[in-house]
Amino acid sequence: MHVGSLKAEYAVRPLGTDVDRPRFSWVAVAPGYGAVQTAYQLRVRAGETGSWDSGKVSSSQSFGIEYDGPALTPRTRYHWSVRLWDGSDQETEWASEEWFETGLLDEGFGSAQWIGGETSSAPLLRRAFSVDGSVRRARLYASGLGYADLRINGQPVTDAVLDPGFTDYGRTVLYVTHDVTELLRTGSNVVGAELGRGFFGMNTPNVWRWHQAPWTAEPRLIARLVIEYDDGRVAEVVSDPSWRITGGPTISDSLYTGETYDARRALPGWDAAGFDDSSWSTASVVEAPAGRLRAQEHEPIQIIETVDPVELDEVRPGVWIADFGRTTAGWVRLRVRASAGTTVSLTYGETVADGNVVAVNGHVEGDRIQRDEYIAAGSGVEEWEPRFSYKGFRHVQITGARADVQLRVVHSDVRSVTGFESSEPAYEQFEQAMRRTVLSNLHGIPTDTPFYEKNGWTGDAQVGAPTMLATLDLARFFTKWLGDIRDSQAESGQLPVIIPTNGWGFAELAPATEWPTVYPILLHEMHRTYGDERLLREHWDSLTRYLAWELDRVEDGLSVSVLGDWLPPGYSDGPAPEDRRLTGTAYLYRAVLVAAEIGDLLGKAHDYRKAAAELADGLNRTFLDRGLAVYRSADDPDYRQTSNAVPLAFGIVPEELAERVAANLAADVEARGFHLNTGCLGVGVLLPVLTAYGYGDAATKVALQRSYPSWGYWFDLGADTMWEMWEADSRSRNHYFQGTVVQWILENVAGLRNAGVGWERIVVRPDARGETASASIRTETIRGRVTVMWRRVSRVFSLEVHVPVGMTAVVHVPSESATDVAAVPQSLAGSATYEDGFTIYTVGAGIWNFTSRTA
Repeated sequence: MHVGSLKAEYAVRPLGTDVDRPRFSWVAVAPGYGAVQTAYQLRVRAGETGSWDSGKVSSSQSFGIEYDGPALTPRTRYHWSVRLWDGSDQETEWASEEWFETGLLDEGFGSAQWIGGETSSAPLLRRAFSVDGSVRRARLYASGLGYADLRINGQPVTDAVLDPGFTDYGRTVLYVTHDVTELLRTGSNVVGAELGRGFFGMNTPNVWRWHQAPWTAEPRLIARLVIEYDDGRVAEVVSDPSWRITGGPTISDSLYTGETYDARRALPGWDAAGFDDSSWSTASVVEAPAGRLRAQEHEPIQIIETVDPVELDEVRPGVWIADFGRTTAGWVRLRVRASAGTTVSLTYGETVADGNVVAVNGHVEGDRIQRDEYIAAGSGVEEWEPRFSYKGFRHVQITGARADVQLRVVHSDVRSVTGFESSEPAYEQFEQAMRRTVLSNLHGIPTDTPFYEKNGWTGDAQVGAPTMLATLDLARFFTKWLGDIRDSQAESGQLPVIIPTNGWGFAELAPATEWPTVYPILLHEMHRTYGDERLLREHWDSLTRYLAWELDRVEDGLSVSVLGDWLPPGYSDGPAPEDRRLTGTAYLYRAVLVAAEIGDLLGKAHDYRKAAAELADGLNRTFLDRGLAVYRSADDPDYRQTSNAVPLAFGIVPEELAERVAANLAADVEARGFHLNTGCLGVGVLLPVLTAYGYGDAATKVALQRSYPSWGYWFDLGADTMWEMWEADSRSRNHYFQGTVVQWILENVAGLRNAGVGWERIVVRPDARGETASASIRTETIRGRVTVMWRRVSRVFSLEVHVPVGMTAVVHVPSESATDVAAVPQSLAGSATYEDGFTIYTVGAGIWNFTSRTA
């Protein structure tokens, strides 16, 4: 056995954490079969001084191990390592050391002050200082609101963009730690910042009233540069009135309207030593935002990829349209030669109509939407790209001058953890499209669309979270957003429908139970995926306050909701036709059951199971026709698949009626020619429910459908991402909440399901194999890599499963009988049971191979 993949707080070498008891994790790897970890030993040191040694701890735990030594000191790098013992009590070598570094902790920003000033454009701030010795280490701790482009001696201090992350600035403000040691030089130095507005200083009127948020103010900065010399001296440069300020060349910036940059106003060298800033003003000390300053722990937003257009056509004289061949989020980098004062306009959109890129947004005031403007300096070939806004688009319309453009793909730098392949091209296409769509909507928060709103709609994350967690490492990302949820909670306990919020979403489109119930359900998913108990403890009080608010408004066992199964086919205005109390009550039932599990785990008293039973009774009493075994409401124009699939998926249907309800669901799907009529709530549960009740072939036909409404219909129209609506004229073409079919593809086609806390137990059961000759999935879990690969040739079915140390797999091998299965290693012979067309084995760590004959 050996140990690797060492992480602290889910990160490799985190720089600047404010967590006072960081958690450690690792992955144990061993050849052969049945390897187990029986003990571990952790060592942590600061410099050459030991800080904590856990000693040998008898445990199979490999994640969530809390630091338990002396209190950590601010601005300190700690090195750590671990060794393990296996089932034979043989110890491994110590793992190669890793490190984490603390941020400011309780020390804070010292004498640094928030500074800014009145400028007519994006402010530039600078401060000259001297370095008079050999620098051992230098760190810049800074928060610029809404965004800060930080520089030292003319160089960027980071490759992060749109930084720091968006929060409820009245509760939390994030600062970022930067290692700037290599940017300093002996003698004169300069630290500088250009500030953008983001959601903090939004001044574009919009229906969500971001321009009227309680925190809305002009951009501002707080910074603390700490320089440690080899001789032991420590010097600091902090933000205060000694800084200088002026308006820069970025004339305007808005997340909704884009940016205007006047290159004639550029100040070359403003961020370097020797620049004459005598005409600049003295920076003013400004009011600090109300939120508490905390270290940014989640992944930064970054430029992930640079892509050339697949086409750049002059559609009419003086108008060019670039097509990048993909729908994404980010911006373009411009390269142009034009005379001074020429305005090059860049309009971004997902579609083209009548020879123009479509850039219309009825939620934002004015006719300027997603448009950047570059005013040339006339200095030859000029290059520029925006820094304080991102856009959702595939096409860019260029006017003013012929220019070259390159796509800059921009999103939170989260790690992909899953690879999927299949002989069915549509499944691969859907999985890749969903992945691109999700990534396009990760910008420090999970958004709904990068074009229209950029809002953190809770319902979207609610339905998308299982698929998102199955494909991406979102431990840090969702930990941050769960903090945003807690920050957004009203005194009453109510949660809004968008998070963060400025207050919008408590009355508008509310109550909408299916949306904010993401809170308990996401906590549960984080525990299931990462075994994260700390999150449960930290959020328990806020969670119970929220559920108390929800349960207090229940009437006759029902929860009122105004949103429901959003955007089913034929209802492009939004709400589904059925009584929304059905889905509202179902989601509250699921939420309180999840809370009951959390309460049991934490040892907290609760009566959530009683509340769940009352909700199930109210829902069934009101909406279940027991004679027909159908859920329906007086509002229904026809049979509603979501109304029946959701109660089945959540376990609300009385046991004696479940098979009949499922049969009626399958019959309706078939009667529609294997089409769905679900919106965002039903789409993710329809196919899993059909498959679970033995209608996998029907589920497969729905998944592979090519006519409206279906995913195939979108892709035959040229889609490369998931759309918001089933209709061909869908408003948004980069919207993941209708793309949760991918969860079914991974769990039922590939056949891999997480069935325990922190992937302690998996179920391998490819029970939706119709129309597919092979599928494989590879997933990096908190315990290590899991792989499932299967192939069918004629009646011979081959299955290979890789199980990491610390995990148990229940493997369902499709077969006509148990005697038709050959297994490697042969020690598995005779250890299986047979049920419903599957021979079932339970195995531990190792690579397991099975071959069988199937019908």
